[in-house]
Amino acid sequence: MSFGKTTPVLHIDDEGKALAFYIGFLGFSVDWQHRFEPGFPLYLQVSRGDCVLHLSEHKSDAAPGAALRIETDGLEAFRAQLLGKAGGDVPTEIQAMPWGSLDMTLHDPFGNRLVFTNAICA
Repeated sequence: MSFGKTTPVLHIDDEGKALAFYIGFLGFSVDWQHRFEPGFPLYLQVSRGDCVLHLSEHKSDAAPGAALRIETDGLEAFRAQLLGKAGGDVPTEIQAMPWGSLDMTLHDPFGNRLVFTNAICA
């Protein structure tokens, strides 16, 4: 038996803020987007490398305030990219965690917590 990758669904409530944060700031790309009709809630997939996220304006999809961990082998370089985009002001530092990983936590405009980690070093 095997399992595949997980694709989290995060709640968003403003397309412009979501695109500014995930695409403009974090550097993800929009893979596809869907609306049942014009003016209906947006559902889209964004990705960066192997990290794939679904973002949804649908009220029944996810709740604001979700938390997820995203592994990266370039945490310091990623933080440097964000510092450049934010004019040197990213509201988080890379922290050494008691379980051995280095983590950097960001919150999106909708209260979702994204923890970028260099992976757990057991």
